[in-house]
Amino acid sequence: MKAPLVRNLKPRSGRFTLRSGARARLSAGDGIGNVSADLRLLLAEDDRALAEVLARGLQEDGYVLDVVDRGDDALHMLRLYDYAAAVLDWRMPGMEGAEVVREARRLKIATPVLMLTARDTVTDRVQGLDSGADDYLVKPVAFPELLARLRAIQRRPRQGSAPHLAVGNLTLDPATRLVQAGGQPVLLTNRELGILEILMRRSPAVVDRVSMARHAWMEEEDAAGSNTIDVHVGRLRRKLARAEAAVQVVTVRGVGHRVVPA
Repeated sequence: MKAPLVRNLKPRSGRFTLRSGARARLSAGDGIGNVSADLRLLLAEDDRALAEVLARGLQEDGYVLDVVDRGDDALHMLRLYDYAAAVLDWRMPGMEGAEVVREARRLKIATPVLMLTARDTVTDRVQGLDSGADDYLVKPVAFPELLARLRAIQRRPRQGSAPHLAVGNLTLDPATRLVQAGGQPVLLTNRELGILEILMRRSPAVVDRVSMARHAWMEEEDAAGSNTIDVHVGRLRRKLARAEAAVQVVTVRGVGHRVVPA
C-alpha cells in the first residue's frame, strides 16, 4: 500500500481554490476575533491534493496562507511580500524549488524556506541546502514534524528582512500581521488587514478596486464588482479612528482608495 503524502492528516472537501498561474488566500477566519497574531506563510506545491491537506493543517495551526502551484509564481510572491516562512516543493512547473530559493537569496530575500520533496538522497539534501534553503523535509511528511521545523526556522535570526510598513503613527508588520497605532495594537479582520496592507504598501498612491480585491479576497470577483470593498473600507476607517491612528483612508471616486498621514 502506498504511503500517504502527509501523515496525521486526511484530505477533506472544503473551501479551497488553487488556480494555475495565480494564488489562493486561506485564513483561519474572517469577521470577528483577533487575527493579528497569525503568521503569514507561502505554500508552493503543484500537487493539488497535497496542497489542500497541507493548507488545512497549517490554517488550523493559525497560519494565514498564500498558495501557489508554480515556482515562478512563488518567486514573484516572495518578491512582493515578507513572509514568516515559505514551504516550497522541489519539482514545480515554471521554476524548480531549488532555483526559486537560489534566485530569492540572490535578490537578498531572507524569508526562511523549508524545502519539501520526495528527493531523499544525500546529494539532493546537499543541493537543496546549498541553494539557500533553511531546512529540508522528505515526503511522506509527518505533519507535527513539519510544524516543528517551521517553528525552528522562524526562531533563527533573519538578516535583511523587509521593514515594517509605516504611515503616520500606524505600523504594520507584514510577517506577523501585527498592526499598531502609536505603539498600541489595532485588532482587524483578515480582509481589513489585506486592504490596509496594500494601501500602506502603495501609499500615498491610489489603489484601484481590482487590486484591492485581488489582495484581500480569495476570489476577486466576489468583491470587485459590488459595494463589498466600500463596506470593509468603512469598517477599517472606524477601527483606525477608534485607535487614534494618525492616518486618513481617502476615497477617490471612480478610482479607488489611498491612505495618507492625517
